[in-house]
Amino acid sequence: MSLVKKKICMLGGSAVGKTSLVQRFVRSMFSEKYMTTVGVKIDQKTLELDSDRRVDLMLWDIHGDDEFQNVRSMYLRGMSGYFLIADGTRRSTLDKAAEMHDLALKTVGDVPFILIINKSDLVSEWEVTEEDLERLHGQGWLVLKTSAKEDHGVTEAFRKLAELMTAK
Repeated sequence: MSLVKKKICMLGGSAVGKTSLVQRFVRSMFSEKYMTTVGVKIDQKTLELDSDRRVDLMLWDIHGDDEFQNVRSMYLRGMSGYFLIADGTRRSTLDKAAEMHDLALKTVGDVPFILIINKSDLVSEWEVTEEDLERLHGQGWLVLKTSAKEDHGVTEAFRKLAELMTAK
């Protein structure tokens, strides 16, 4: 069985659920308590993609504060793929995700990415519309909906990105 290492960055504005998604995926945990990520926090998890392929994911949970763009670009180097995370209840976080996509393209070029619209457990409060998602899908973006709180779509999102990064 082959094992490859891949670096994934979690990109998005503050309080969109980057840390919650990582914690749900790596530790099967969710906390209601909000704690701001300072700098970067790195976690690791190995996924078995099929009977002969495993991928060791290095998950870089990067702070969402907007004034550290120059530091953040340094964190992106060497990544094999990334998640753009937006909070479905805050339309402005979708714009921030688009900015982060531009930064990622300038820093590392065209690598696999997935846009995650998090907080699907609060869909009745969403400001992000289906039209927003259709527009992005039309631009070739893969868009998935998740809930770190209810563990909806989280493992599937990480598995899909791992598959995209290891496809040759």
